[in-house]
Amino acid sequence: MTTTVADSPERVHLEIEGMTCASCAARIEKKLNRLEGVEATVNYATEEAAVSFDPERVDVDALIAAVEAAGYRAALPSDIAGGDDPTRLLRRRLQVAVILSVPLAVLAMVPPLQFGRWEWVALALSTPVVFWAGWPFHRAAFQNARHGVATMDTLISIGTLAAWLWSTVVLVGGLAADTYFEVGAVITALILLGRYLEARAKRRSGEAIRALLELGAKEARVLRDGEEVLVPIGELVVGDMFVVRPGEKIATDGVVVEGVSAVDQSMLTGEPVPVEVAPGSEVAGATINTSGRVVVEATKVGADTALAQIARLVAEAQAGKAPIQRLVDRVSSVFVPIVIGISLATLSGWLVFDGSVSAAFTAAVAVLIIACPCALGLATPTALMVGTGRGAQLGILIKGPEVLEQTRRITTIVLDKTGTVTEGKMWVADVVTAAGTDLRELLHLAGSAENASEHPIARAIAERAHTEIGRLASVESFTNRAGMGIEAVVDGHAVVVGRPATLESEWGLRFPPDLTAAREQAEARGQTVVAASWDGAVRGIFVIADRIKQSSADAVAELRQLGLTTVLLTGDNARTAAVVAAEVGVERVRADVLPSDKSAEVARLQQAGEVVAMVGDGVNDAPALAQADLGLAIGTGTDVAIEASDITLVSGDLRAAVDAIRLARRTLRTIKGNLFWAFAYNVAAIPLAVAGLLNPIVAAAAMAFSSIFVVTNSLRLRRFHSVREGT
Repeated sequence: MTTTVADSPERVHLEIEGMTCASCAARIEKKLNRLEGVEATVNYATEEAAVSFDPERVDVDALIAAVEAAGYRAALPSDIAGGDDPTRLLRRRLQVAVILSVPLAVLAMVPPLQFGRWEWVALALSTPVVFWAGWPFHRAAFQNARHGVATMDTLISIGTLAAWLWSTVVLVGGLAADTYFEVGAVITALILLGRYLEARAKRRSGEAIRALLELGAKEARVLRDGEEVLVPIGELVVGDMFVVRPGEKIATDGVVVEGVSAVDQSMLTGEPVPVEVAPGSEVAGATINTSGRVVVEATKVGADTALAQIARLVAEAQAGKAPIQRLVDRVSSVFVPIVIGISLATLSGWLVFDGSVSAAFTAAVAVLIIACPCALGLATPTALMVGTGRGAQLGILIKGPEVLEQTRRITTIVLDKTGTVTEGKMWVADVVTAAGTDLRELLHLAGSAENASEHPIARAIAERAHTEIGRLASVESFTNRAGMGIEAVVDGHAVVVGRPATLESEWGLRFPPDLTAAREQAEARGQTVVAASWDGAVRGIFVIADRIKQSSADAVAELRQLGLTTVLLTGDNARTAAVVAAEVGVERVRADVLPSDKSAEVARLQQAGEVVAMVGDGVNDAPALAQADLGLAIGTGTDVAIEASDITLVSGDLRAAVDAIRLARRTLRTIKGNLFWAFAYNVAAIPLAVAGLLNPIVAAAAMAFSSIFVVTNSLRLRRFHSVREGT
């Protein structure tokens, strides 16, 4: 059934209780997706359902009812927060199971310790373990059976109950056969141990994002009538002025209005070096003011802050499913019924060909226990949780699990020059006038025309003009030609400011020899030249400089070590672009590219067989980021660019792109490693169990170990080191 979701669906996260394996998650997901106007993904590792729904056709109560109809409990996160700790209940059941199972196992396996009618003691010890400690398995199996579904709990319940029931019949009936009380009890204890360790490990896998959220300040020193008043963070509103003293956390996102300081932003960006701030500087909540006292005006509070948005992005990424996980879900949904069939076939086969009821029973129970697909369900989501959480700590926000596969495939990475390789802070390094042109007149006319534009180069020229001559004139008939320049009427003069090549080709203007020489010298130094003309003649040039980021050369070298071909994409002329490319080590250059043509350049590379990643920061990069196979937005850039990207780099350091690709690739390798071992374990173990070579107790231990192995293997991602650390 295909579900159509509204153009503007609502999104909600539900916490799910009662899931015990990937089959449970798949079943809940199927139940939710049957509702009209609903798209849902259920994550077994996070025990959450991420649901998009059309509020006109279904509401949250209907979503919760659908989950409960499937035999599980669902609630909004705030509703469950105050409930019982499932780990504590699990620990109590585990303690009882271990206390009773250890003497039972010793008694059953050490013949000299056995005394007359010891089997009755075994019955007394095993009964509370199988029925009370193992009750969650039996309850889940019964609920699933009511809906005609078999899950991992079905296998455990059938296996342990069969062992206990067979042994009881043998004991009470006085039959000449072996009893297996210790099998049912020890299997229950081992699986509870596995569940308990798994639950603790899963909690650790989500610690990164929880720790990030807890970093926020709890109180703020708000200025009220000139006095500092300490108020809870929840009472802050946009527009409040609050004081941040040295060593304190900044309460919420805002703009500095008074004071200078250095702010440690490492918890958001992963950058170890504090950033200088002054009046007009933007600051993020939860970052630490290291030196001076500052007064900040709150611009965003609550769910709108950078910290809250990062947490939301990470949660959405963790809730998603990689394509490989969807295959695992399909396998898990049919795996349990197949295993039950194999177990019955094993029982029948042994009875027919061997005749030993004891051997047949042992082999059949071993098949049921060894084949539980728990590790398969944990393989992908646990690695994704740890990987995205570690990424958030380093200022790397991965939008979804499907992004991981793209990082493995990319062959070429395209780097936007301005703001990505360079700092993006334009300044006028020199002004050269043509013979007979007055410098103040050039600054007045060109500066006034550029003052109407928001382009970084235009702002640099306007600021230089304002600094040197003061008030600028108003303009008429202003026209902005993206990537080429601007036209305007200033004080009755038709002024054109833009690329020299554009003035030559579009307006047929010729540069005098002195300006041509100055232009060539500036471009040879890697600087950008902007020409100004009015009344049909070129009157002067502005030499614009933009510093290359100190880390760019190291970043490019690291990208090349990852096997990627680097391409510099810029609207600058070829000579300037070549100088910048040579300085940072980029192999290929695409210069004189208009903003509207950037996505076409990416498409051209793709048509040539390249799998392309794009790193950019501006509004004009958004189409190219969307066109690329993998888009990485520098977080210091615009919201439009970030929205169009697959990975957001909160830091402005290009080396964060290296970290992002390395982390994503390592997370993908971890997922594939987890899946390999989970599948290999089942493929190798089931034939051994069928052949009678695997004791059910050993099978239970192996099954528990496989789940623990998958989770602990994923936790290794917490040790991922950034190339920026220690620099």
